[in-house]
Amino acid sequence: MCLPAGFIWGGVMRPVKSLLGFALFLALWYGARKLLDVPVYMLPGPSDVARALKEMAESGQLFESAVASLYRVTWGFYLAVAVSVPLGLVMGRIRWVSDIVNPVIQFLRPISPLAWIPIALMWFGIGDKPAVFLIFLSAFFPMVVFTVSGVAGIRETYLRVADNFGLRGLDLYMKVILPAAMPEIVVGLRITLGTAWLVIVAAEMIAVKSGLGYLIIDARNSLRMDKVVAGMLIIGVIGLVLDHLIRLLERLPWVEWSTRRQ
Repeated sequence: MCLPAGFIWGGVMRPVKSLLGFALFLALWYGARKLLDVPVYMLPGPSDVARALKEMAESGQLFESAVASLYRVTWGFYLAVAVSVPLGLVMGRIRWVSDIVNPVIQFLRPISPLAWIPIALMWFGIGDKPAVFLIFLSAFFPMVVFTVSGVAGIRETYLRVADNFGLRGLDLYMKVILPAAMPEIVVGLRITLGTAWLVIVAAEMIAVKSGLGYLIIDARNSLRMDKVVAGMLIIGVIGLVLDHLIRLLERLPWVEWSTRRQ
């Protein structure tokens, strides 16, 4: 049986195209260094970074730093989702709650999480807690907004049908409102997780003594630019993996149901 050409190019060839993009990136990186004659201490080449990655992997520094960063992001992100999604669902359905809470949310939301670093250090000291707190802030406010937007986009027809079937309270939220708002919530999860991953690196440069952010700042202080770029590459790889994992949520039955309702 012959497979359609579109299926082969769009499915089987997709990983090949992705690898081709990365190969082109490496080629441009190598060529730019050679053409412009950039010294290693300013921008190391791919081979220099590969050796630094091997060195950090063999010493265990790379694994320990990645685990420390992922630990803090996991706690801060999960706590933010656990608080923001229920709050957003309530705000989206109950007008007086939104009237009270939304102005405060909109007032605090534009403040960069990094601006909270001095307060986080005063409250929690040096360690995991201030970093988790900053991750919580970076994910909480946008997740509330995305969840409220998802609830606001639910068709009134579905709410009327739910009312006719006598769905009230928690049943209404679990069987109609949450599934219908899931596409918007999943988009919020992807965006806020990316933001959280950005913030943790910056927070670790100031608030803690471990993690990928600390690895980069420590390498900079040691004039090891190969380690700095290696740390940046690992941050990108982990961010790519996290985004892929979040995208798997789109296959949940709830998300598929809410997509088909359109």
